[in-house]
Amino acid sequence: MDETYIKVKGEWMFLYRAVNKVGNTVDFLLTKRRNRLAAHKFLLRAISNNGCPKVINIDKSGANREAIRTYNKRRLKRIRIRQCKYLNNSVEGDHRFIKWRTAGMLGFKSFQSASQTLTGIEIVRMIKKGQVSFPKSTYFKTFCSLAA
Repeated sequence: MDETYIKVKGEWMFLYRAVNKVGNTVDFLLTKRRNRLAAHKFLLRAISNNGCPKVINIDKSGANREAIRTYNKRRLKRIRIRQCKYLNNSVEGDHRFIKWRTAGMLGFKSFQSASQTLTGIEIVRMIKKGQVSFPKSTYFKTFCSLAA
């Protein structure tokens, strides 16, 4: 679980992303702030879509650590937090595709357009990783069915 920066209307927004140990994208969320509430919202969304993990690797972000601790207290679960810079490299390396796609854009004009564009980029990455496949279908048809 990690976040990266994306420029929207001249301000930096935060793209939270989660990748499992195999390298598949678990979930992503664009938020205006980087705080405990935004991290907690992302964590709840990722867990509701993909199930509860046993261990989450994070960097030294205090917001992510507090979000996981809050989740553990409220749900009486035991998600273990591992704060290791080097174990988080798979998430950090996965950010480069987002940065590469958005580098030439000079930022986005609105939060909504940024969110929709980043969703499209993430869906394409998930299809290329082989996470989503529909038999006897093209990449374009798969993308259209997911984006709708």
